[in-house]
Amino acid sequence: MTLELDRPVTRRTLGTETMLVLGLSLGQSAVYALVSIVAKLTADGPLSAQTAALNTSRSARPYLDLTYQVLGIAFALLPVLLAVHLLARDPGAPARTLGLDARRPGQDLARGAGLAALIGLPGLALFWVAAQLGLNATLVPAALPDLWWTVPVLILAAVQNAVLEEVIVVGYLMTRLRQLQWRLGAVIATSALLRGSYHLYQGFGAFLGNAVMGVVFSLFYLRTPRVMPLVVAHTLLDIVAFVGYALLPRDWFDWL
Repeated sequence: MTLELDRPVTRRTLGTETMLVLGLSLGQSAVYALVSIVAKLTADGPLSAQTAALNTSRSARPYLDLTYQVLGIAFALLPVLLAVHLLARDPGAPARTLGLDARRPGQDLARGAGLAALIGLPGLALFWVAAQLGLNATLVPAALPDLWWTVPVLILAAVQNAVLEEVIVVGYLMTRLRQLQWRLGAVIATSALLRGSYHLYQGFGAFLGNAVMGVVFSLFYLRTPRVMPLVVAHTLLDIVAFVGYALLPRDWFDWL
């Protein structure tokens, strides 16, 4: 018995595959974020009086907590491996077209740092405006105990977020939607809105800010096309948010 491995892939198969990959990753996160924002809006008290915590402790026992943190980061990257594997099997979109490699480290780092500055400063201003208008919950980027492994885990979490989001929402999703012959504007809008939607648990300001970031990142990817600078930019932004919050005095964040 032989298997036919070279059968042409239909649009229906690609569409089903895309929905499954999203359902196992950030599409699932978007659904939970929608439920979360509805819960916050229907709870007692305004949205601004509620909290959205990231990187929370999972056990009162430090080494068990560390184990949970590392396992969570590792398993969160499995959808990335799945997406890259599926693209690698498709002759029309090999994984290397994502630009997820180290062939241009200097250029990727420079471009990533530039993107981080471009997104980070206006994003901080938007976050402040949204907080003043009561459109965001109070964000706690890091809620881990003060232990020796806290900063390394926060850095790993930042890398994990960056790789997961940029590979799935930009590289994989945009590749598949273009193969499905979606119009370019619809491809960019879908990628950006998905990015915004799984941040809804933080509030409407976070949704808007991340959707704008999604447009910028999508346009950059279409122009280059490389995912690695986006991973660098996203990692830098999250490291500043996570590690900065964990290390800096709390009164520094009172203005937010």
